[in-house]
Amino acid sequence: MSVFHADERAAQALAGRVLGETPAIRALMPEQHRTFFAGLPYLFVGAVDETGWPIATMAAGRPGFIASPDPHHLRIAAPPAPDDPAARHLVPGRPVGLLGIDLSNRRRNRANGTLVERDTDGITVRVAESFGNCPQYIQRRDSSPVLRRVGRTVPLGGLDGPAREAIAMADTLFVASRAREGLDGGADISHRGGRPGFVRVEGDTLSVPDFPGNHYYNTLGNLLGDGRASLLVPDFATGDLLILQGMAEIDWTGRESGGFAGAVRSWRVNVLRGWQRAGALPFRWSAPEPAAQTVATGHWDDVSPSSRP
Repeated sequence: MSVFHADERAAQALAGRVLGETPAIRALMPEQHRTFFAGLPYLFVGAVDETGWPIATMAAGRPGFIASPDPHHLRIAAPPAPDDPAARHLVPGRPVGLLGIDLSNRRRNRANGTLVERDTDGITVRVAESFGNCPQYIQRRDSSPVLRRVGRTVPLGGLDGPAREAIAMADTLFVASRAREGLDGGADISHRGGRPGFVRVEGDTLSVPDFPGNHYYNTLGNLLGDGRASLLVPDFATGDLLILQGMAEIDWTGRESGGFAGAVRSWRVNVLRGWQRAGALPFRWSAPEPAAQTVATGHWDDVSPSSRP
């Protein structure tokens, strides 16, 4: 059987490059990945609610809070905060996507599978799919733990002014998606990065350029089959986390992003709801150092207004 589900293969075909089998995607974690996860102080998580909506969040702790007792499991010893909107959806039996990323060296690995245990100390995930990603478009940042005053979680019915401003200034976001029902694909969470302002904000609609990557099309394949998406937008200056849910649509023609240097296509998210979590990112960050690929990318100001839908 292919390591790519039907919608990933369809996305590859629409992009003009269908991949065959690849040994890079494994059904277990190699020792290198297990060691990598164990050294991380933070982890990005894509959960799924009872209706099938993906929801993105993150976990944090001292290095070692993630452990791999064997090549098929990851144990995350960080119970989700009660006011985390994803907390009640991290339940045994549901799919979960994990992204381990070290922003200090731009290294990242994915581990997707099923949540098999939850207790007062955290969660355990059985890994079904493990693979690495290239370091492109990641802004390098050093982090150090900091105690922040965590505010209450504020629900949003759409994008308010502060949310639009935070997105317009962001150079990094994470997108959680899931394979449609009937496909053996589960949940996933991936990184997107660019120059500040790489996400265009128009009312409650966000436009995200799609830059060349590993050609797996895990995220776009999921969104092709099930357009429900969740975005996690960190504010590295304030420690705030913005979590959004909305419907995504992909422009495979590249027309909407025409003129945006580096973009081969784009995708839009119509935001339906969200949550603002003040001070939920417990780190202090150094100034970003953009990757070389990021410096070469453009901006939405370069795109002709006639390209907009």
